[in-house]
This record gives sequence, C-alpha cells and structure tokens, in this order.
Amino acid sequence: MTEERTLPSWDAGERGTLTGFLDFQRATLAVKCDGLTDAQLRRQAVPPSALSLLGIVRHLAEVERNWFAPLLAAEDMGGIYAPGKLDPEVAFRTADTADVAESFAIWRAECDRARELTAAAASLDVTGIRGGYRYSLRWVLTHMIEEYARHNGHADLLRERLDGTTGQ
Repeated sequence: MTEERTLPSWDAGERGTLTGFLDFQRATLAVKCDGLTDAQLRRQAVPPSALSLLGIVRHLAEVERNWFAPLLAAEDMGGIYAPGKLDPEVAFRTADTADVAESFAIWRAECDRARELTAAAASLDVTGIRGGYRYSLRWVLTHMIEEYARHNGHADLLRERLDGTTGQ
C-alpha cells in the first residue's frame, strides 16, 4: 500500500503546522516500509543493532498510545506488547516473530486515535499528566515529530541496507 505524504500548508496555523508535520513523519515511516516482504520488515539489517523496520513500527504504536491517551483522555500508560507494564524495548525484541499485518493495523489505529484526541482538544495549551509530569499538547506534538524524525533516520539506514532504496 503506497502512502501519500503531504507537507502542511505553508501558511497553516500552529496546530495545522504541528499536526501536518507529524502526519508527514508518520507517512514517511510507512513509505520506508512500503514494498518490502514480511521477512525484510522483521530483519535486523544493521548489526549489532536490534532495530528492524517492524520493530520501529511497533515501538511507535506504543509511543502514540502512551503520549496521547494519558495526556488527552486521562488513561493509564500501558504496553501494547507487554500488557500491564511499560517496556520500551519489547516492541523491538519481539518483532522477529510478530505478525506484520497486525502490527501495522495496531500502529495505524493508534495514529488514528491520537489524531482524534488531538482534534478534540480545545487548544494546544491543553495539558495532562503523563508519568507524574504535566505536559501541553503543543509539547507532545513537537516531541512526537522529533520521535518520528529520529526513527525515520534509522528507517533510512535499514531500508538502504535491505534493498538499496535511499531518499524520500
């Protein structure tokens, strides 16, 4: 499935700019994964790193859930791949045997939920508690752009190693 990436309008307001760049980063990850086999998505292609493209997708599903739902819906933080506990590495460690379609479906569902919660927020100044600290929606959106950009850099290296594809 080919993902469409669209930059936010050059004259968008602050919310449109932040959510637009976050969606662009989300779509970039999908582009990095597009056209690969399940085995390629699971492959840890840059030893000694345990990173794989599927591991990154699974990790970012957990990141989406554990930033937006606690902040904007007052939900407890919790793991998708290690229910009942927070283990930021489990998404990477278990990617080699994970169901690819299910992992992508979970990631997309978490992105959709984050979009819904963000759209329902009265403003970027809305705050919530996550892990005992208060954050604004503005801060979280900025952090998520950074989180995706960092992992998309990893995805660039993994993809190039898997099949030589660069850029985008």
